[in-house]
Amino acid sequence: MTQAAVAAPSHAVLAQAAEWYACLRDGQASPRERAAWQEWLHAAEEHQAAWRYVEDIGRGFAPLRGMPEARLAADTLGTAAERLHGRRRVLASVALLAGSGALGWLGWREALLPAVVMAWAADQHTGTGEQRKVTLADGSRLWLNTATAINLDFTPQARRIALVAGEIFIETAHDTARPFHVETSHGRMQALGTRFNVRLGDADTHLAVYQGAVAIRTMDNGATRVVSANQQARFDGRHIAATEPAAMAHEAWRQGILVADNIPLREVVQELRRYRHGHLGVADDVADLTVYGNFPLHDTDHVLRMLASVLPVRIEQPLPWWTTIGPR
Repeated sequence: MTQAAVAAPSHAVLAQAAEWYACLRDGQASPRERAAWQEWLHAAEEHQAAWRYVEDIGRGFAPLRGMPEARLAADTLGTAAERLHGRRRVLASVALLAGSGALGWLGWREALLPAVVMAWAADQHTGTGEQRKVTLADGSRLWLNTATAINLDFTPQARRIALVAGEIFIETAHDTARPFHVETSHGRMQALGTRFNVRLGDADTHLAVYQGAVAIRTMDNGATRVVSANQQARFDGRHIAATEPAAMAHEAWRQGILVADNIPLREVVQELRRYRHGHLGVADDVADLTVYGNFPLHDTDHVLRMLASVLPVRIEQPLPWWTTIGPR
């Protein structure tokens, strides 16, 4: 079986790999334990893929070993770790172009080669878990969410923001002489006196409008649509999906709040991953549990404790940078 045919490891196998890593990392494992690990490792290619994944994350946090406040140190060293992970993403993208599809699931949260390279040199950017408010030259207000990068191009003729990665919320200042555009790899949006949120994904761009309106024009074929206040829509380079009511969550994050309104736990975990370094997993047994409530994005450990207090789940953290949610 080729590496490209290996499926992404299950949550259970990833948890086993993390447990073995925790057992072996201090060099004190007995010969019997090491032999048992080797037996587990070679029992299935899925085990080997999971082990590579754990090792990859572990190398990024290697400086934390031996530190008395490992969790605090993880947050302090997070920016450096993200840069390391970014370099690995560049290598992974080269392998993907060569046909090694198994590396796809190992990709980090941000996009691969093009976005990573551009984000390093962006005019404004935030790290994982960081949010920032910026007042632009025309008086417009801009919020950058976690792991976000933008470029600014303000001229006497136009105002333009290129969203390279992540998510932004904008309150535009009035200026009848200069149009206000936000561009992503999927198309261009023109603000029509408005407050709106833009989130760039791998496959599409998500737009949510809370005041005024925003006109979308797709990159590839020039399809157009105007999204009105309190509506949202997704679009890629050729298609614009039907509008639907705008979710509160796309406005609440700039107050540091994650809004969960009758959504499955797996979606909450997907959001929390954007604000944390390292691995955060959820077992299939509990991934579909329904979650309600408002949670503080600036303290994801506290969010996990809150979830454990209201849901039949438990939080396991065998390593400072490896966290899983499983059944209680």
